[in-house]
Amino acid sequence: MNSLIGPVLQCLVLIISRLAITSDSLHIPRLSPIRSGMFRSLQSEALSAFDPSEYETFYYNQTLDHFNFRPDSFSTFQQKYVINSKYWDGSNISAPIFAYLGAEVSLDSVISYTGFLPENANQFQALLIYIQHRYYGESIPFGSRTEAFQNASTLGYFNSAQALADYAEILVHVKTQLNAEHSPVIVIGGSYGGMLASWFRLKYPHIALGALASSAPILYFDDIIPPENGYLSIVTKDFREAGETCYQTIKQSWSEIDTIASMPDGLSNLSKIFHTCSPLRTAHHLKYSLQLMYTRAAQFDDPSTNPVNVICSGIDGAASLTNDTLAKIFAGLVAIEGNRSCYLSIAPSSSSTNALPSNANDETSEGWSWQACSEMVMPVFAVGNNTMFQPYSFDVQSYINNCKAQYGVSSRPNWITTYYGGHVWSHCLDLVPSNPSTDPDWLINQRKIEVEIIKGWMTTLNSWGSLWIYSSTTAAGWPAYEAMMVACFFLSTLAMHACCLQSSSLKL
Repeated sequence: MNSLIGPVLQCLVLIISRLAITSDSLHIPRLSPIRSGMFRSLQSEALSAFDPSEYETFYYNQTLDHFNFRPDSFSTFQQKYVINSKYWDGSNISAPIFAYLGAEVSLDSVISYTGFLPENANQFQALLIYIQHRYYGESIPFGSRTEAFQNASTLGYFNSAQALADYAEILVHVKTQLNAEHSPVIVIGGSYGGMLASWFRLKYPHIALGALASSAPILYFDDIIPPENGYLSIVTKDFREAGETCYQTIKQSWSEIDTIASMPDGLSNLSKIFHTCSPLRTAHHLKYSLQLMYTRAAQFDDPSTNPVNVICSGIDGAASLTNDTLAKIFAGLVAIEGNRSCYLSIAPSSSSTNALPSNANDETSEGWSWQACSEMVMPVFAVGNNTMFQPYSFDVQSYINNCKAQYGVSSRPNWITTYYGGHVWSHCLDLVPSNPSTDPDWLINQRKIEVEIIKGWMTTLNSWGSLWIYSSTTAAGWPAYEAMMVACFFLSTLAMHACCLQSSSLKL
């Protein structure tokens, strides 16, 4: 297993939105290639190239339950998908189909962000299709979000296996409608969507020729990645590379927050130091918000904006003005958020002093909360003593108990590796629109590698009518399984990898 640690660390990237600190929290970080909150303003200018007139929206009458034959399983709902046929050369030459598998966000919020597809569609003469994940956006069963999320009985159809079957049905439907039965499909996704892309290639090899799984944290189940080599260790490495003094200041700040919080009027003083938009009820709320700032900065640390450097510049810049650790931390907060009347909108999600600040009205947070409680159980926030964060141990049984209290069902922490595997293979910077003025050479080369891999798939298909095994990781000790291998291209520290799944000699 030790031989896997290097590749695992280089491949691991996920988008973090809600980071748990206490063992009684139910929150697993949600996965998405889309920035939110304070970092939305740092989006690349290249996104302005998106032309909505090139995209047409459709709705498919989707089956509620693909895996049972009970009468209620045949209920249906309208599932949204979007097509861009600008570059497609048609079914007469079997031009390929690039299928973006939607994840835990509304489809409308990702189409403009995934520039990799339209930027490469022309050279492949490819049809582009984007499919929305069930229970997100407009693709809601039971008629409304209120009905769909009312209890575990209606949420029970909300899982990755059902989502993959949805994608399969829609892809078969679209190929039939366009007389494109012989057009090969490349499925593409980022983060959780990348997990879905890789799993789709495993479960539906007769539909997908290959999969581009960008920043897919497939190894974050069943303790495949130990906490000491996990996500927060990589976040720490990102900040330490930006500056040793910045790293040391952040590391020291947690104990200072706890010390002040334990004093009379300590929480009130912390509220004043950080100019919080509402009074702090616990130190936990403040630490959660700061951890969220750091992890998001590392997650979206792209070359055009460098939010990690922005925060560290604020922290280190304040050193000439003050020796106070928390004043330096606040300076980093101001550097990334700008001058505002207040910071860190902290609204506890319940009366519990351990409750996390809540954005439960966000459809993504609401949906991901269920997914994380049911099957996506990843101890991403578990951390030892070797990071700039306070140590935290993930208590699986406590997590299961809390999920059962919230939803009435128990988590299945081992289900993902049971159903899909996990010990065999494998943020999404490679998928976002390119920006020649700021993209570093490694990112430009990475996109070229991915394009060449896809070209190789097409050439192999046309020449032999079969798929072949390829892996760049076998030398690192990964098993060369006959049925499926992963080509992982290692990019930057925290950042960005893309895993292209290829398959065995299964005949089309």
